[in-house]
This record gives sequence, structure tokens and C-alpha cells, in this order.
Amino acid sequence: MAADPQYYRVKIYSIGNETIDKVLSNTSNLVTLQKTNAVNAFALAGRIKSDYARFKNAMDSFGYYDAKISIKVGTAAALHNQKNVKLNKREQSDDIFKHEKDIIANGIIDGASTDLPNFIDKVPVQQDVIIIVHIQKGSQYRIGQLEFKNLQKNEIIQLSAKQQREFGLKIGDPAVSADIVAARDKLIKGLQEEGHALAKMGEPVAYLHPDNKTLNVVFDMNMGPVVDIGDIDFKGLKKVNAKYIRRRLLLHAGQLYQPSTIENARMDLSSTGVFSSIDMHVADHVDQSGRIPLTITFKETKRRTVSVEAGYSTDLGGRLGAKWTHHNIFGNAEQLKLAAIATGIAGTAQRGLGYDVYADFTKPDFGHRNQDFNARIEAVKQKLYSYNQTAFLAKVGMTRKFGKRWSMSAYLGGIQEHIIQRGERNNYTMINLPLGAAYDGTDLVNPMMSPDHGMKASVSITPTESFGDKTIFFAIMQGTASTYFDLTHLGLTKPGRSIFAFRGNIGSIQGASRMNLPPDQRLYAGGTSTVRGFRFQGVGPQFKGSKYAKGGKAMDTGTAEFRQRILGQFGAQAFIDAGQVSSDSMPFEGKVQVGVGGGFRYYTPMGPIRLDIAVPVKRPYRGDRFEVYIGLGETF
Repeated sequence: MAADPQYYRVKIYSIGNETIDKVLSNTSNLVTLQKTNAVNAFALAGRIKSDYARFKNAMDSFGYYDAKISIKVGTAAALHNQKNVKLNKREQSDDIFKHEKDIIANGIIDGASTDLPNFIDKVPVQQDVIIIVHIQKGSQYRIGQLEFKNLQKNEIIQLSAKQQREFGLKIGDPAVSADIVAARDKLIKGLQEEGHALAKMGEPVAYLHPDNKTLNVVFDMNMGPVVDIGDIDFKGLKKVNAKYIRRRLLLHAGQLYQPSTIENARMDLSSTGVFSSIDMHVADHVDQSGRIPLTITFKETKRRTVSVEAGYSTDLGGRLGAKWTHHNIFGNAEQLKLAAIATGIAGTAQRGLGYDVYADFTKPDFGHRNQDFNARIEAVKQKLYSYNQTAFLAKVGMTRKFGKRWSMSAYLGGIQEHIIQRGERNNYTMINLPLGAAYDGTDLVNPMMSPDHGMKASVSITPTESFGDKTIFFAIMQGTASTYFDLTHLGLTKPGRSIFAFRGNIGSIQGASRMNLPPDQRLYAGGTSTVRGFRFQGVGPQFKGSKYAKGGKAMDTGTAEFRQRILGQFGAQAFIDAGQVSSDSMPFEGKVQVGVGGGFRYYTPMGPIRLDIAVPVKRPYRGDRFEVYIGLGETF
């Protein structure tokens, strides 16, 4: 009695090319349907016969047009009778295939035989069908001729040297179907970049020449004229001013049509943060002036959003609050943020609850494209072991982008604060002029995501005049840099899986003695942004017999971190941080403190959720034994 369903095992022997082996396996109905669909004897025979054509097409696609395909069908019983090997049902399939010759020698049928269905139908219930596939590649065909024609006009088209480079293929290359199609697509893209907006190429037509093992390929193509962009129409704008979009748009009528330029313009408009989607639709015809119209359809995002801000570290404690954002307050992508955050919830570097309340307004393209105006007012209360601070801060200024990577900023700020340090109370009124420059070569659209290449760097100088019991002038100079190296460049891992990240910070204050500086303006180290394993402000000089940090006039820190993705959305880190704080203005002086640790990541569309644990290599006097850090996004 025949089995229904009929179980079977299949073996496709390697032809010596891993890529082709994978394609053959993915192409085969015998393989892909083996576990998902039950099959009776006659349906199994149909699968076997259909695989002949599938294997032939797969080999043809790699240029092996003379490949010979052999499929042999037998049963596990043939092996048992010949070798006296006891086999359990659907077990030890590799052992079976090791005795292929014995199976074939016992009346095995060819997969192309017309008697195949009857052969399988007679297989007893307790036996599996054994299917063995051998493919002989034969010679790989080469491209013998490449022709480009406008078949409608019966014209032969000669490609320019640039177009030939874009096409990529040449006579003598292997006749691989995917390469031929990819070359056609690259040529179309290249033609469009030259302004041929309506360039079209049909499916390549191939002519086989078995006598010399070549394939002649003919492309039907129509370049069309070189055209400029015509009228640009907007659709879908509701609360966003069309005039603002016109000013912001990197396209204009009369500009040469280029898909890359259009995509850059789309990405630039997306960066304003007021659209959830932008569709650039190019017409399929030219207008009366010979230009090609463009229609941009916008879908605006929600104008108002509310978000929760939360984080935790053992030194600074919990941080919990809410933020309300208006993304388009006056119709020109102006952004207003209002936030209220409770800080210092049960932290080892804190002596009580604090707060951070602010209003932040940004007007993009203020006076110049890519120049943002920003104004911010903020109220802060901190109860740190080093000092207690109650402050009101305000600043106004601009940030200007230069290309995709560079930016510069200039602000005018003011601070009014009351500080208590070791029982001494002081009021400070300060005016400062923060100036900065930054470079970002990581190509991240969302800064919360994990960088895997490039580098970031920033430098700043903040001249400050402090009015209080003493009037003093000082300037804070700081710099930070980080870089990222993907081990895929060494051929060790897949892209984005294994990353080495390095960071360095340096700072110096000129113009006033350390103890005359307001405590919050001094330089400190320790914590997630400098040296993990030490509590916030836990690295550097301390008041004698206490864990109160004095701060310093110079600081330098360094970090080496290894980031490894594991199990899809999960990852792990290992890091070492080191740093020092100096009493005078010279960096690289003081006592170096080192922290080591590791952590876990869960990667989300918003960025990785971070959990790090770090310990000091040498615990300082009254220092914490370990630190835990929880947050969203990488530390750098």
C-alpha cells in the first residue's frame, strides 16, 4: 500500500559555487515545498519533473546553457537490503546519501521516466522516497555581442564612453542574466542623470550561439530628449505655508532633470519635521515648452505631540517628565517645545529632588537657508553633593549648517543663579557668548540611532563675565570627538554587526582661579558622558574627607567601546573609560581614574534602549562601588 502523504528526502549535490548552489536550492519545488505541503505519489512525481525546468532555468541564468541535469529516485529500503543498515523512518538522511551508488544499483528510476508516478505509488508505507540531484555545469557562456537599437526607428545607438562605463558589461564577460539586467538598469539611471527623463529600455533579447559558447544581447532603447524641470506643483499642503516650501525647495523650473537632485530635495524637505511623507511624481510626458512637469504631494505630520522623557542612573537617579511640542507654530516649520522634568530621584550624587523646566523656540531658515534662530529660557534646580544650584538661564542665537556635515553656532546667554557649596551661599549673574563648530560624518538621519562609520567632532569656546561678590572674566574651551569602525571592513562580520567606537573629551578654563569660578562652571568628570563607573562629578579633586567634588580648570577623558549585535534586535557592549581633572588649566594632568563595564541593547525604530553597568578599577574614597545607566540612544 502506498503512503499518502508520501515522505521523501532530497539531496542536491554542490556544483562548486556557493551562490549557484543556494539559487538551485531556493528554486527547487522539492526543497521549498518539502516541509510545508503534504504530497501524494503522483504530486511528488510532478514536483520532480517540474524541477528539471527549474534547474535548467537557474543554470541558464548563470550562463551555463549546456548544463546536464540528472535526477535519480529510489527508496530507503534499497539501501537497507544492500548494506543491512537499519534506518528509522525519516532519520539519518545523510547516511543514506553516502550510499548513493548502492541505492542506484538497486533498480533506481530516472526522474524523467514516464513510469515515475507508478514507481513512487508502489513505495511501501514505511519507506521514504530518496531523490538525488546531480548537475554538470558544462562551459559558461560569454557575452559575444552587445547592441543597442531603437527598434521603432530601426536605428543603432552608439553609447558614449561615460554611458559605457555606467552600463558596466563588456564583450567577453560571463553571460549572467542578473548582471545583464542590472547593467540595463544602471544605464537607465545614468541616462536619467544626464537629463534623459523619459529614457526607456525594454527587456534584453538574447541570441544563443552554442558553436562558440557566446550570447549576443540586443537592447531596445529610446533615450528621449535631454529635458529640464518644468512647472512644480504642490498638493496636500494644509497648515504649512507654500511660500516657505518654495523658498526651501532645492529645485526650480528650468533646472536640468536629475533623479538624484530630486531625491536630495525630497530628503531636505523631509528634514523640516513637518511632513510624514513626501512623494515626488514626475510626469510621463513633456509639456508644450519641452520641459517635464513635477508634482510634489505632501502629507503633513501632527502639529502637536506630547512625549515622555525618562532615564535612570544610580548616580544622578531617575529623570522623569513630559514634553509638549508644536512642530509648525506659524506655518513655516517653527518649533516650540515646553518641558517639565523632575530630576535627582534617588541618586547617589544627589541630595534631593530637582527640576528642569524650559521653553525652547526654533525658527528654521532665519535670514538664510540652513540658518536656524533659537531662543530658550530654562529654570533648573539641582541638589548635588558638590553644590546646590537654583538657576534661571536664557539664551538666544543662531546655528548655521554648511553642507551636510559642518555647522557653526553663536549665542548670547545669561545666567542668574544661587549656589550653596559646603554651607557657603553665593549669587552669580553671568553673561556669556557660546561659540561652537561641529562636524558629523556618520550620515545618521536620526541622531538617536547607532552610528557604524565616520566620525563626529565639536569644539566650543564660551567667554563669560561673572558679576557677584567679585567680577571675573573667564573662557571655557571644550572639544569632543568620536569615531566608529565597522569590522566588516576587515571581512570579519556582516555590515553593522560589530563596531569599535572611540571617544575623547578635553576641556580647559582660562582667566580665573579655580575657587573664584562659580562651581557649576568648573570642569568635572565622572558619569555616562565621561568616565562610567564613577558617579557624576566623582573623578577629580575632592574636598578633604568628603565625597564633594571641587571641580577643576582642565579635564580630559577617553573611551574605547566594542558594540556587538546579537540575535536580531539585541546587542551587547564592553567598554573602558579613563579620565582626569586638573586643578590648573593644563589638560593631561591629575590622577587618572579608570572605569570598565558592559551593557545590553534592545534596538527599536526610535533608537537602542540602553542598559550599562560599570565599576571603578580603583574605587575612590567614599566612591560608589558600581553604577547603572538606563536610557535611550547610545552614550556617544
